[in-house]
Parts: sequence; structure tokens; C-alpha cells
Amino acid sequence: MSLLHITDDDYENEVIKSTVPVLVDFWAPWCGPCKMVGPILEELANEMEQVKICKIDIDQNSAWASKLGIMSIPTLLLYKDGEVVGKQVGALPKEELKGFIESHI
Repeated sequence: MSLLHITDDDYENEVIKSTVPVLVDFWAPWCGPCKMVGPILEELANEMEQVKICKIDIDQNSAWASKLGIMSIPTLLLYKDGEVVGKQVGALPKEELKGFIESHI
């Protein structure tokens, strides 16, 4: 699967109603650690067929970040069957991030 860039309007359909597990990256263009995680998520999106990986820019789309109480970025939420099953705040190396995903799906 390829990495999806979603908006607040897409969130319900792409994340909450997804039939496959979804990793959501709450990020912003000015965030240094977010820039480090971005390419890793691109790679994982291409390598891991069993999970959908989405990014949502909190500067452009703040409604869901506010609703979910996202205070720091990057924040990665892993959803399964519409529920948050894992949360990671801050950047991780690729292997650790892959392990985080695999341990929750």
C-alpha cells in the first residue's frame, strides 16, 4: 500500500471505518522529528501490506488532533477495528517502528 495523506474530513472513512489496521501519523511540516519519521513511514507503507499508513498535517487539519488530545508530534496512533490499540509519541528508528506496528496488529 502507498502512504495516504488524509484530512479531517477523510479521517472517519479512512481510519475509523477501515477494515484493516491503520497507523496514523499526526505531524507538521515544521517538526524536525516528523521529517525523520516521514521517509520511514513511506518505506513501511510499501513493505507492510497488512496495515494502512496515513499522515495528517495538524496545521491544516486540527480537529481530530484536538479531539484526540494530541499534544506532541509526531504522535502515531495504531487503530484496529476503529479503536486505538497503540500509541507512540516521538520518532523511532525503522525496525522499532515496524516492531511497534507488528506487536499491535
